[in-house]
Amino acid sequence: MEANARWVALTAVAPVAWGANYFVTRAYLPADSPLYGAALRALPAGIALLALRRRRPRGVWWWRSAVLGVVNVSVFFALVYAASQLLPSSVASTVMAASPLTMMFLAWPLLAERPRAAHLGGAVIGLGGVCLMLLTGAVAASVAGMLASAAAVLVSSFGHLLTKRWSAGTDMIATTAWQLVAGGLFLLPFAAVAEGAPPALSPSALLAFAFVSLVATALAFTAWFTGLRHLPAGTVGLIGLLNPVTGVLCGVLIAGEELTGRQLCGLALVLTGVILGRPARTRTRAAPGPPLPDTGARGPEPDQVSSSASRSISSPSSQTPVRWLSQ
Repeated sequence: MEANARWVALTAVAPVAWGANYFVTRAYLPADSPLYGAALRALPAGIALLALRRRRPRGVWWWRSAVLGVVNVSVFFALVYAASQLLPSSVASTVMAASPLTMMFLAWPLLAERPRAAHLGGAVIGLGGVCLMLLTGAVAASVAGMLASAAAVLVSSFGHLLTKRWSAGTDMIATTAWQLVAGGLFLLPFAAVAEGAPPALSPSALLAFAFVSLVATALAFTAWFTGLRHLPAGTVGLIGLLNPVTGVLCGVLIAGEELTGRQLCGLALVLTGVILGRPARTRTRAAPGPPLPDTGARGPEPDQVSSSASRSISSPSSQTPVRWLSQ
């Protein structure tokens, strides 16, 4: 359970960073350049991660990196950027709060992970808490923004589960880096055609892009994909509910908004949903039985065990993960 708690804490870094990302994007980044905004978010993040892991993909990971880059980066980032500009942060976060349920139902056919009752209950309770916390009726919602946010939920859930399915045995920093680079490069020609010249960026916009790229992208996606590798998809999806919680806290701490009793009740429901989705307790070790009689037989020496294990791992019949080459 201690190991699970560490993976949960690491995974939580991602939704906290993404919750702040809505506020930063809406407040400091240019509103009319979603494609350039997505590319400028992805490429610096990918280059920064490649500086940490100077490796290139091999074999099937050339096309897998391209596919995951288009889904998780190109399409998703553009949709999130558009939703952040068209919708208030509260409404955008509320729509994205449907992602735990979406991820659970997609994980069933993609990963053969049947959703647990606790996960489903936590997702419903958490979604109710987000609605109570954010949907006050005081702000109007753009139809285009709602569609962009809903599409982002579907695209991200599918792309993240596909990453979980394909990334076993790979270096997570390297796979994340190449997704970001591929997605950013794919966006650039479309941005040039649709949006013309890149937007002029003020010093505050440059600082905002630094946060969005390095923290809300490079760090957050590495933490998120690592959590998906070690935790059930339902648990990871519910941890994502910390996204709107962070959005509300940013409004209180940064924008000076008032935290109402209704929002406090919503926060309590969201945290209840996250707790319900905690990883199931691993099976306990059986109590030791009575000692066996000593027959004089001895097991293999440790060196023999190590050698046998090495032969078993390296044998052609064993499953070998896709490898990455160092540059």
